[in-house]
Amino acid sequence: MDLQPPRGTVDLLPPEGGRMWALYQRAATWAHRFGYRYAETPAFEHTELFRRSSGESSDVVRKEMYTFEDRAERSLTLRPEATAAIVRAYLQRRHGLPVPLKVFTVEPMWRYGRPQSGRLREFRQFDAEIVGEGGPGADVEVVALGEAFLREAIDGPLELQINSIGDEQCRPAYRAELIECLRANRERLRDEHRDHFEDNPLRVLDCKDDACRAVAAEAPKIVDRLCEPCATHFSEVRQGLGAEGIEYVLVPTLVRGLDYYTRTTFEWVSGRLARGQDSVGGGGRYDGLAEVIGGPATPAVGFAIGLERVRLLAPETAEAAPMADVERPDAFVVGIGEGTLATTAAVARTLRAAGLGVDRSFEARPLGAQMRAADRSGARFAVIIGEREAAAGTVTWRRLSDGEQHEGPVEAAAAAIGAGREEGPA
Repeated sequence: MDLQPPRGTVDLLPPEGGRMWALYQRAATWAHRFGYRYAETPAFEHTELFRRSSGESSDVVRKEMYTFEDRAERSLTLRPEATAAIVRAYLQRRHGLPVPLKVFTVEPMWRYGRPQSGRLREFRQFDAEIVGEGGPGADVEVVALGEAFLREAIDGPLELQINSIGDEQCRPAYRAELIECLRANRERLRDEHRDHFEDNPLRVLDCKDDACRAVAAEAPKIVDRLCEPCATHFSEVRQGLGAEGIEYVLVPTLVRGLDYYTRTTFEWVSGRLARGQDSVGGGGRYDGLAEVIGGPATPAVGFAIGLERVRLLAPETAEAAPMADVERPDAFVVGIGEGTLATTAAVARTLRAAGLGVDRSFEARPLGAQMRAADRSGARFAVIIGEREAAAGTVTWRRLSDGEQHEGPVEAAAAAIGAGREEGPA
């Protein structure tokens, strides 16, 4: 049997699993600071949901979805993105939910494609959504949340790009003007867009092919053709970003190719990644999605950030760390002598009851072997029980970074180790 995981997937064992888990924790911390609550949706949904939300002609539906029939011959699809599922869940239970609904999720998604660095077939995303709010303040807030997370999580240059793609009032006229431009430049487009640009001309603007990029650069810009409400909305978004101290670049070709997307679009791009693979995350306003999947008109805005891309851009210090702090035990309990197993178990229980992360050996082993195990565990302290400590009813706690140690009751050790955790690494 081949022991490799399926192509396009990875095993996240320690320490890599701890580093990814630390990103989950960081995402949750920032989401909570902004008032978002955690949500989960099923790993698979009825296929129709994604056919409607992504569009029958999209690459996601035509090439990338993992679709299968269950035993009752129902067509189901592994979740390729979170937004459609969250909106579906909101519509199903909207009468019992707050308005606006502010939720986040950190979950795996699945898309079939050619695996490459930072792009897997099973991948993990941090998503945040505001459902039920149409004002520009919601746009600013989701951008501010993603910006705060990314600035803390990654190293190196990061550029926020923004645009507005109008709405059902101003986009039809722009769409007609864009089609005329693309017709005039049809032979310059790559094969796929040359044959299908009239179905969805905005997708040409988002194409990564150099030939299509050249045409897009010459095409009319929707941001110059916004109706008054859309122009006002976009102006207030830009003012709000300025008030938050968030720098951005206006990119007129930054679009979303589906009709239910409206007004604000945005994307974070890293200068450390290759062009075409440099997007770390992005999002926008999707006021028309609820109607597309059968619900009433419901404004909404959100983002998705790919955590595999974020991991590629983690600071070097995080890469070099033996494991993420979220996984490191606070203490490793060491017992010296054959009769200390019960005592070390009792000490571990006391320390855990005090809220500490604690590891220990499961069998009597030499002191040196246990201390090496403590080092390998990444623990900050070793809590040692030898004959003297056992007789006195005390423990010795030794900080492993510099060897400083003290002796006293186990409760004193718990307090000192807990205080050390709050102060940070020695």
